[in-house]
Amino acid sequence: MDVQGSPSRTIDRRRFVGRITAGAAGLALSGICRPPRAGGLFAAPKPDGVASVPGEPLFEISLAEWSLHRALGAGKLEHLDFPAVASRDYGIQAVEYVNTFFEQGAVDQGYLLTLRDRCESEGVRSVLIMCDGEGRLGDPDPAARTRAVENHYPWVEAARLLGCHSIRVNAASEGSWDEQRDLAADGLHRLAEYGDGFGINVIVENHGGLSSNARWLTSVIEAGDHPRLGTLPDFGNFRISESERYDNYRGVEQMMPYARAVSAKTHDFDETGEEVVLEYERLIRIVLDAGYRDWVGIEYEGTRLSEPEGIRLTKALLERVREKLTPEYA
Repeated sequence: MDVQGSPSRTIDRRRFVGRITAGAAGLALSGICRPPRAGGLFAAPKPDGVASVPGEPLFEISLAEWSLHRALGAGKLEHLDFPAVASRDYGIQAVEYVNTFFEQGAVDQGYLLTLRDRCESEGVRSVLIMCDGEGRLGDPDPAARTRAVENHYPWVEAARLLGCHSIRVNAASEGSWDEQRDLAADGLHRLAEYGDGFGINVIVENHGGLSSNARWLTSVIEAGDHPRLGTLPDFGNFRISESERYDNYRGVEQMMPYARAVSAKTHDFDETGEEVVLEYERLIRIVLDAGYRDWVGIEYEGTRLSEPEGIRLTKALLERVREKLTPEYA
């Protein structure tokens, strides 16, 4: 997905923020906007060190909108219909949006309220918004970096109105290891400060370049030094460059202490329903060993199988691993 900059937008921020706050209050009363389940570094510990509440699944399964990017791009699926498709076609009651599929952007209140109403009518929870194309939060140019931070403000506000707990952003920059760390940490810290005013977390995915080096990315989170700042480990996005890759399992393990969400990336499956490259039981064990008990989002990105087939096989794989591990981790 594109992580390049886009022009700054001018909106009537005071009026829009007022509408967002009022709308979010109504959403909270509806029961759809509920606090995230426990899990990860910033979660409140459960009593007596219990890893999960008896009777609850080890983790819940959500659906990332990118899993249907081909259908959306071809006009075969409308963004506003995504919650209904997740619920009716796949039996999934939580969704993760991609900002580039919002036909009306982040500042059209009527559009956002329609999407929220669609979720409420289907009993679907909005988990997060994945944000791309809004500029580099670690841009070496101070003005461009500030512009990138401010370009994300409407997505923070939209996330609040929809009942999400986070926006997912990128940590793109340039320069030396230390320079990129400090620049990205600056942009992310400022965005997290803004998100804090709306109760929205800012979480960073391993998404190419140095961000796919988990050691660098965790150093950025630490340097960013804000309780609203965290990670979204993607099981598959560990290619740093054409010639360099980071170990998937080591990367997920290093990112999990900061995780506010998890992306279950899949590309293809064998005849037994196992992912052909990634050892899913090993990955889920890493997730659970970190104490995480929140949403795990399906993100099918393969090409051999259709998107519906890939989504269903990913869901079945997650359910199978969850069932196998429940006696050990519950």
